Amino acid sequence: MTNRFSLAVHGGAGTILRRQMTAEKETAYHAGIKLALEAGYAVLEKGGDAVDAVVEAVCALEDNPLFNAGRGAVFTADGKHEMDAAVMEGTNRHVGATAGICGPRNPVRVARLIMDQSEHVFFGADAAIKMARDAGLRFEEDDYFHTEVRWHALQETLKLRAEGKESDDPARRHGTVGAVACDANGKLAAATSTGGMTAKAPGRIGDSPVIGAGTFADNQTCAISATGHGEVFIRYCAAHEIAARMRHRGESLAVAADHIVMEDLGKNDGSGGLVAVDANGNVSMPMNSEGMYRGVVTQDGRFETFIYRDDEPHQG
Repeated sequence: MTNRFSLAVHGGAGTILRRQMTAEKETAYHAGIKLALEAGYAVLEKGGDAVDAVVEAVCALEDNPLFNAGRGAVFTADGKHEMDAAVMEGTNRHVGATAGICGPRNPVRVARLIMDQSEHVFFGADAAIKMARDAGLRFEEDDYFHTEVRWHALQETLKLRAEGKESDDPARRHGTVGAVACDANGKLAAATSTGGMTAKAPGRIGDSPVIGAGTFADNQTCAISATGHGEVFIRYCAAHEIAARMRHRGESLAVAADHIVMEDLGKNDGSGGLVAVDANGNVSMPMNSEGMYRGVVTQDGRFETFIYRDDEPHQG
């Protein structure tokens, strides 16, 4: 065991357009990211496990209505919530994933339950919800997940579609939350959770719960949680491709992650970004979008949060 550890989180690449950002909103987003970092840091500073750290960090984001997961999840085209989540650890590549669920307060805990208690790795909504109820996970009524901001965004999006138009607001396309960690034992883990895209087709599943696309962890290479245009991240197996470049080409985490985000994704309508960490605790947070709510903390206890691509570290 070493004393070194790293944690990075993101609250989605669907940031509010800079021209629409207010000082009050900016403060709230920085605070929300820091709260998630603090939740994971509390685990890691005690020598805790990377999986526990990423789950706690993601739960903090799911509980915050600012972010598109859990309580702040967006609506499907028919006005429902369908949430996806995944957890993966890097020692033995154990995985838990679920898609299309609504009811459990924290979808990431459902993914963790699947990873810990099932021989299978991916469950659809009905089976996952039954497992969650049987295990006594906390559930909420539909009203808990309803936020006026997300409902208004749905109505605006549906109105535009009726006019034959589509919104260019990234906040409606790229909302996701996630965390990656390297603990003091060098173990890696990743967790991702999302409500998907505003006005998405019922039943649509994005990259977040798809292992190797939006979520991945392998102690020999890296742990990754992605956010962006999910269909493209799936087509390009984005998370796994980064690990493959590290394994087969000997690239560093930063070089591999930048290539996939800027070249493979960026040049093929795959707008978005990701947070990643390797077994040495190095962190990379590349994006090809205007911004990505994100933050990082290591064993030194310095919490740094960011919103836009060119931001200086915010320490609050």
